[in-house]
Amino acid sequence: MKRIYQFIFIITVILGVQGCQEDDVAFGDVSAPTNLQVELSVASDQSGIVSVLPSADNAINFHVFFEPDADPVVVSNGQEATFRYIEVGQYTREIVVVAFGRGGASSSLQLTAELDVILTLDPEVQFALAGDGTKTWVWDSGSGGHFGVGDPAVDFPNFFSAAPNQLDPCLYDDTLTFSFDGSGGFFYTLNPGDATFINWTEIKRFFPEASPGEFVDECRDISDQIALNTNFALIEADGTTTLTVPGSTLSYFAGITEYEIIELTENKLVVRGLQDPFDPPGNQLAWYHTFVPEGGGGAPSCAGGATGDVGSGNNDVLVWAEEFDVPGAPCDGNWTFEIGDGCPELCGWGNGEAQYYTDRPENVIVEDGMLKITARAETFEGSGFTSARMITKDKFEFQYGRVEMRAKLPTGGGTWPAFWMLGADIDTNPWPGAGEMDIMEHVGNNQDVIFNSLHFPGNSGGDAITESTPTAGVSDDFNIYALEWTEDEIIFYVNDVVGLSFPNSDAVPFRKDFFLLVNVAMGGTFGGAIDPAFVESTFEIDYIRVYQ
Repeated sequence: MKRIYQFIFIITVILGVQGCQEDDVAFGDVSAPTNLQVELSVASDQSGIVSVLPSADNAINFHVFFEPDADPVVVSNGQEATFRYIEVGQYTREIVVVAFGRGGASSSLQLTAELDVILTLDPEVQFALAGDGTKTWVWDSGSGGHFGVGDPAVDFPNFFSAAPNQLDPCLYDDTLTFSFDGSGGFFYTLNPGDATFINWTEIKRFFPEASPGEFVDECRDISDQIALNTNFALIEADGTTTLTVPGSTLSYFAGITEYEIIELTENKLVVRGLQDPFDPPGNQLAWYHTFVPEGGGGAPSCAGGATGDVGSGNNDVLVWAEEFDVPGAPCDGNWTFEIGDGCPELCGWGNGEAQYYTDRPENVIVEDGMLKITARAETFEGSGFTSARMITKDKFEFQYGRVEMRAKLPTGGGTWPAFWMLGADIDTNPWPGAGEMDIMEHVGNNQDVIFNSLHFPGNSGGDAITESTPTAGVSDDFNIYALEWTEDEIIFYVNDVVGLSFPNSDAVPFRKDFFLLVNVAMGGTFGGAIDPAFVESTFEIDYIRVYQ
């Protein structure tokens, strides 16, 4: 049983209230909290965890200041405030508790916590983060998705995901060093170079007179206002590991000092932090950062799909290719995963689909020279099926060309594999305005038929321009599914057989950049009824190539 030090403090506060002029606005009764009592508990396991339990008569709430420059922890009567000190050693900390009553009246009490802190980390985790004693990380700037932001209610950056090297260079020269001394001390150093990249809502925290543009982040020197050298801790609770860097930040400043670790290996660090915007305040945001060791040293990364060749205009020069020849996860230089069930905006991805998309190897992996997307019947995140969906948005977008995919399709009632394209302006020009070109769609309930479709305003969903091509053995053999796309014409092929042919013009949204998508859906408005005996089936893709 842990030994707890407890201190009970009682204070009686006499407040003088200044009288107001007769024409002053009355704000109601002023009622100061009385009989303020605080129970301070310091855990004896040397974890640095301190708890404060305040109570008082006439108190609306309590502000507990565990550190002089930190925001308070706000609690109500009978509610405990908890904080973890991570500086190693024996020392004291002054804690201030302020009780607030009606009309803004308050009373306060200062407490002293006596601490004896030793931190320990799992050896494998410690080595991954800090190496043999010190390790420096940098942004994975060459990979798409290294920086992103999204709704905290989802687990991916659904608002913005950065393309390679898209952001201000002042971000990418930062280094993050984690080290330890072997005596229980764990240290973090941020080297931001000449300036720190700051979220636009946080700029006024350091520069009160500034007027940043909306969504316009800036590079500014705040090295004298944040901790560039501090302790760090890894705290595990409820299956989540949190990386804490008190008073500092992991390069990009958004007022975040605690980050959930999404992935930590010797060669990769992915974190997620929650921001409560400073000025103007607003809804909470989730920020995603990906770092790699300085100087590399990780496993060889996949090459991007661009060949460096310039198209001739005759759709006969290979300009982009994904050969799926690097085993493991699909190349993040080419692809971004879309995760989830589409909720809350488009539950069922707008089509009543039954699957939850993941990036797990059980659902998507490169092996045997193939991309394999497997739809599975399993209970996962509230859905009865899982699968995967990958897009090249912000990583490869193009206008006109010949697109080819060589693939063997899954089978089973309810399966709905697709290879398709969306207009790159989809974020500002919602579907169907952005346009959609379906190079290959197949449904297991209509086994040996391939569908080609065009969706645009006036012709979308069930009213799309569609053609079907009978094709035997699509789940037994590899076939080539292709699109010839020019300024004047859009033609779809299965092997050498023409499917849909459609004239292109300014009247339809097909004279601009598009990106690629590949996925397997389950059920929905097009996939239809799912076979109750379905277990799993795999979409195998040999290659995807673009010629111009």
